[in-house]
Amino acid sequence: MMQTIYTLSTLEELAQPGEPVKLLQKHFEQSKDLLLYLTYFLTEVAAYAETDSYHRRGKHLPTQEDRNVNTKISGNELVWKIKEDPSFQKEARRVKPELRIDKDLVRKIYSQLTETSQYKEYIKAEDRDGKNEKDITEFILNDLLLQNENFISHVEEVFINWDDDGEMVVQVMAGLLQKPGSVNFSELLSPDKWEFAKSLVETVLEKGEHLESLIVPKLKNWDPERIAALDMIIMKMGVAEFLYFETIPPKVTINEYIDISKEYSTQQSGQFVNGILDNIHKELVGTGKLQKRDFKKA
Repeated sequence: MMQTIYTLSTLEELAQPGEPVKLLQKHFEQSKDLLLYLTYFLTEVAAYAETDSYHRRGKHLPTQEDRNVNTKISGNELVWKIKEDPSFQKEARRVKPELRIDKDLVRKIYSQLTETSQYKEYIKAEDRDGKNEKDITEFILNDLLLQNENFISHVEEVFINWDDDGEMVVQVMAGLLQKPGSVNFSELLSPDKWEFAKSLVETVLEKGEHLESLIVPKLKNWDPERIAALDMIIMKMGVAEFLYFETIPPKVTINEYIDISKEYSTQQSGQFVNGILDNIHKELVGTGKLQKRDFKKA
């Protein structure tokens, strides 16, 4: 949402009707595509055991080891639950991650996997224990992909939104590995969250002047023109939530935008945004202009 508002604020011309929502949707689509690709890459590392076995058995003079490559990981039950998920398959047909994947990198990461003690312990067990299936999959993600500089460089090259969305997407993947089927790859946002995102962006854009009129008097010795553009956008979003989103507790709003400002703006932004939003909140309460309802009763 912040990215959408910031992008629109840099345009020389006013946004056309419907353009903000289209841009917001594009940002969410990029996040969804990144999630799908990371998930697809993980499943391809596991599936490479079959490819490795085929190539080694096809050698001119295969050794006994070549003839007996352990392919247990390719049948990992957790991986197959993900691969057979209808929403995953639908989005894979749409996005075609196989056109982006670095097959040589998949091979290298699989080779690294087979040398680890975690993998050797995994293939020792003849049965398929649910915990072991999950543990080895999490190991591939957390230790072999996310700790691999070549993999991160590859993802950064393919997805310009990695720096902004990577952490969030990894958290979603962690939840997926804990509970397969918990993620709808076709609908990363629930309808109510999409409605909130769309409404907040539209409100900040439509009520921008009014929101700024509440912020500027609190700036004291600060020149509004010299304040970081992101800080102003963040504060507008916070004040918009105070005024127009009745079920969001003010404390939640303030804490959320402090975190966002620390992450995306300057080093001093967290304290600055905290002070301004807190002052505006107190003023709105004092003048009776803050109307909030209990979320559970709403």
